[in-house]
Amino acid sequence: MGLRRRLQLYLATLHLLLLALVLLHYRAQPLVFIGLEAALLASWALGLRLIRQALEPLAYTQRFQGLLQDQDYAARLRSSASTEQGELGELLKLFNGMLDALYQERLRVGEQQGFLDRLLEATPSAVVVYDFDGRISLANASASALLGLNAPEGSTLRSHSLLEQLDALPLGESRLLSDQDGRRYRGQRGQFYDRGFARHFLLIDELTAELADSEHATYEKMIRVLGHEVNNTVAATASVLESLLYYRSQLAERDAEDFSTAIVAVKKRNVRLGEFIERFTRVVKMPAPELRPAAIGAILDDIVGLYREPCRSRGITLAWTRRDEVPLLPMDSQLMEQALLNLVKNAMEAVEAAMQEQGLQSGHVHLSLTAAGDGRGARLSIADSGDRLGGVPASQLFTPFFTTKKGGQGIGLLFAREVLNRHGYAHKLASTGAGETSFDIWLAPA
Repeated sequence: MGLRRRLQLYLATLHLLLLALVLLHYRAQPLVFIGLEAALLASWALGLRLIRQALEPLAYTQRFQGLLQDQDYAARLRSSASTEQGELGELLKLFNGMLDALYQERLRVGEQQGFLDRLLEATPSAVVVYDFDGRISLANASASALLGLNAPEGSTLRSHSLLEQLDALPLGESRLLSDQDGRRYRGQRGQFYDRGFARHFLLIDELTAELADSEHATYEKMIRVLGHEVNNTVAATASVLESLLYYRSQLAERDAEDFSTAIVAVKKRNVRLGEFIERFTRVVKMPAPELRPAAIGAILDDIVGLYREPCRSRGITLAWTRRDEVPLLPMDSQLMEQALLNLVKNAMEAVEAAMQEQGLQSGHVHLSLTAAGDGRGARLSIADSGDRLGGVPASQLFTPFFTTKKGGQGIGLLFAREVLNRHGYAHKLASTGAGETSFDIWLAPA
């Protein structure tokens, strides 16, 4: 039973008791009875009116509560002309002021949320937000593309090599990370407070291109300085050594022979030093590619023919495992041929080194050329059984001077990467996990 009904029942009971007392004067004092009965009726009417006025704020409060529950902040409570100036009018002004403040706050939050959503979708940075249970509640388009999260809500970071590194990031720290493809990222973990509780988020920026450009610029500057100094020294030394040979005739025969042998040995070493620097400067001085339609399969056929006999003599099988017909692709055939020569040579040397270390009698270098499904472009794979990259971090690959060969300078991979980057061809060098190392190139037409 509601409060209104209880008050009305109380008022009715009280007036019935008073009416019973008034009936005692019905015969003795009829005029008094009539007066008392009129007073009871007036009291009854006044009581009902006071109950209605007293409970009217409660009715407005219930309507206000309903609007809050429905989140209908645009509605307003209306009062009658008789209540606008009283206490009820002040209460209604307070309620309507609260509704207006909530409505304005909702507009402001909605506009901010809309701006934030557009900002998250437009930013190239990957953003991942966790809920209170440490599960992904939001991932923008960049994060979905980078991490392969098609339906991130409620998922966890467990399915990607980069994700485990991100999951282990300490709060408030920024670190340089790399994935299995050798791409590098800056990852940072932060937190914000939602309803009084902390929630974590991740920011991931890809730095592969920026770091590659920075490394290339540093490498180029260093090689130019070294090349300048070494070439000047080599040229001057060669001139001095050539002049020294004129004094051979002034020495005794036995001394002249030793003197001449020493001078020739130094000259040869001088030439090798110049060739050593020249190999590094080839990357820096590489010309811009002149793109013309070329058959990548024919280029590789020539390379296979060149290295087949050296491979056979070492017990290495160099052969195609798949060779699809691929349309002509725009490329600089000379630069591409030199890059592929380096890759096949590296693969052959890796297999030979593995055979010597493990006492094996045979190995293989397999080539695969697979046409794209749309008939445009192809995927080229050079796989070798040397598997020299099993324990090498992906972040070290393609860095200047990195090599797994004893006595190597790391020029071949650096040159190949530069050629492929200038052609706009995506590439990947990694261990397959099946005892092979594979260099994959995606030859996409312009």
